[in-house]
Amino acid sequence: MFHRNSFFAALIITSALFTVHFSLFTPQVDAAPLTYRYQHHIFTIDPAQHAEWRTPTETWTYNGTPFEPPAEWRVDGDEVPALPAGVRRSATFTLNRSAIARTIAKIISPQMDRPAGNVTIRREVPAQVFDLRTKNKPQAGSGKIVFDGVGLTGRSIDSDAAADLTMTALAQGLNEIELPVTETQPVIRVDDPQLREAGITEVVTIGESIFAGSPVNRRHNIGVGLNRFNGTFIPAGAIFSFNAVLGKVDGSTGYRKELVIKGDRTEPDYGGGLCQISTTAYRGIWEYGFPILKRKNHSYTVRYYAPAGTDATVYPGSVDMVFQNDLPNAMLIQTHQEKDRAYFIYYGTRDARKTEIVGPFIYDKTSAPADKIELTTNLPPGEKKKLNERVPGQKSAWYRIVESGTEAGPGKVEAVYSHYEARPLFTALGVAELPPGYGPQPAEDEAPAEEAATSSSAAQSSSSARPVRPSRRR
Repeated sequence: MFHRNSFFAALIITSALFTVHFSLFTPQVDAAPLTYRYQHHIFTIDPAQHAEWRTPTETWTYNGTPFEPPAEWRVDGDEVPALPAGVRRSATFTLNRSAIARTIAKIISPQMDRPAGNVTIRREVPAQVFDLRTKNKPQAGSGKIVFDGVGLTGRSIDSDAAADLTMTALAQGLNEIELPVTETQPVIRVDDPQLREAGITEVVTIGESIFAGSPVNRRHNIGVGLNRFNGTFIPAGAIFSFNAVLGKVDGSTGYRKELVIKGDRTEPDYGGGLCQISTTAYRGIWEYGFPILKRKNHSYTVRYYAPAGTDATVYPGSVDMVFQNDLPNAMLIQTHQEKDRAYFIYYGTRDARKTEIVGPFIYDKTSAPADKIELTTNLPPGEKKKLNERVPGQKSAWYRIVESGTEAGPGKVEAVYSHYEARPLFTALGVAELPPGYGPQPAEDEAPAEEAATSSSAAQSSSSARPVRPSRRR
């Protein structure tokens, strides 16, 4: 379940599977790199790097008609005997479906496939209510919500079907492929009757992100923040504010100082890494099709949030991520951290809507400005401090198509635009005293802070205008 067929026939291949024989490659032809997509997950495989995809074959023709030559004409070596007039021997390459499937299973499947989970959802009633010497009785719906196990959906790529789609893409000169993925519900047991009555029956959607390479303090903050959202109950029709649930962020709430973006520089502050959590929460509800009321991208590209345009930055008191639960039933959040991955699991009851996201379309790519140096007396003379990395700028666009599943006609197409600034390599240099006329040191930008991290590049586009909204196939 959860598999979506593409609405963009010209962009992503989701046609019926083919078993035809393709004679596509010649020794002079190499296909462009192929992009495989599922939701925000994007993978690239370059056929030119996989010679095993191509199996050499011989073709014999007489005046253009194929025929089977006699054995003595099939010789190896440097000298090839002269062939009769009208006979032609040519070499071609045919696609090896099994080799393509093995490549997909080796490169993509380990990053996507996972078994379905098993979870029991219950309430942990304080021990004193069971004290027979008191008259305390547990009240309905009271007590902390507890998860025994993790309710991740099972996910599996059909590598054979993906190989067929790859062969179709190569035959048609296309390089975008939607991965055939099957998702299965976990085993879920809801022991609390109030949660069952509220509609907590299955996994509605899951937000996921990867934070590999994060420093120790960032990992710590991610763990603390994830725990803050575990067990959050969202009534039907309610507005969810990330910052309202997050609460206070400082040393007293368990956070450590880590890099955040403050204006044109990055500096340590409490809670660096929390944007990993807001991005994880955002991706799940965005991909399912919930109304997004507030979302802001980071001021520059951050490698933890690739692909560009799927991030949501937050800063308590000013920048928030807000959505509405427009399901007719409540939702419940379970958060989970496993190795380098963070998860937001939203339980509830799915409705009939169908949603697809397509992107990113990258445009207005700009180079980083010239390096910038700031003189300061706050550092020992000659000492340098990096205030910001060198980062190219770009814009990205995603399109989300939401069909209600109950109404006739085309679904709603929504565009999500993100503008990422180009930033210079910004360095502070310590001096004994500022030169005459240098003036006061620039004050720190008081704009809302964001989480900082090493930047990443993204695919370029030759277009400087916003991409045209894709047409749909129906």
